[in-house]
Amino acid sequence: MADAPDRPAGVGALPASGKTRARADVSWLMLQQLLDSALPIGGFSHSFGLETMVQEGRIRTPDDLERYAETMLLQSWATLDAMVVKAVYACPRDDWERAWRIERLVHLQRAAAESRTAVEKMGRRLLRLAASVHPGIDLSPLEEAFRSGRCLATHPLVFGFLCRRLGFPLHQAVQGFLYGSLVTCVNSALRLMAIGQTEGQAIIARLIPLIAEAAEQTHDLAPEDAYGNTPLAELMAMRHETLYSRLFMS
Repeated sequence: MADAPDRPAGVGALPASGKTRARADVSWLMLQQLLDSALPIGGFSHSFGLETMVQEGRIRTPDDLERYAETMLLQSWATLDAMVVKAVYACPRDDWERAWRIERLVHLQRAAAESRTAVEKMGRRLLRLAASVHPGIDLSPLEEAFRSGRCLATHPLVFGFLCRRLGFPLHQAVQGFLYGSLVTCVNSALRLMAIGQTEGQAIIARLIPLIAEAAEQTHDLAPEDAYGNTPLAELMAMRHETLYSRLFMS
């Protein structure tokens, strides 16, 4: 059973005042901040092979993009990346070795070197950002494990660790991670395809119910059961570095 989310004293709490009127709990907005596409962790620089798919004509239309995102949700983001988030919550307090082990298991399943580099860069930037934005949160176990080489500080690991420290339950952390992956994918497509902002938002809206289905898949999987089943996407990610011209780093 997953341990309860951590919430350090004062995190998410509003300043005390002389007023007796109850204040609304706005701590959920901290999760929204983590999911903001403008968060400066470099997600806008990586397409994870989508650029190859578009250049080779495998994704041409909004319908193609939607089918691609559906597949990634159900066969990669939920069953592979989100397992790292789940592993963080499965660890007893102050014993994170299982999470470090699952992170490495998942990372080794990324066939493309560019993809591995991308999730490392995004995670480490998020870790540095979190230390500045949330100085009251104890990130030392993650920071020390990264410095010693026991973990890689990839994006799903840092995201899951931060969500737990902020006090969000597992289901919100997983749903949030999947939503963020979907938004990043669609935003990348907006720069690669002849697709407008409105259609992009419509795709996200249509796929939000699928996030619930994808998140439910994680409920029945142990973190050690992490797997990906998107061979074409992996192949496209490996071939990205050979494109004649590239807009994205991966």
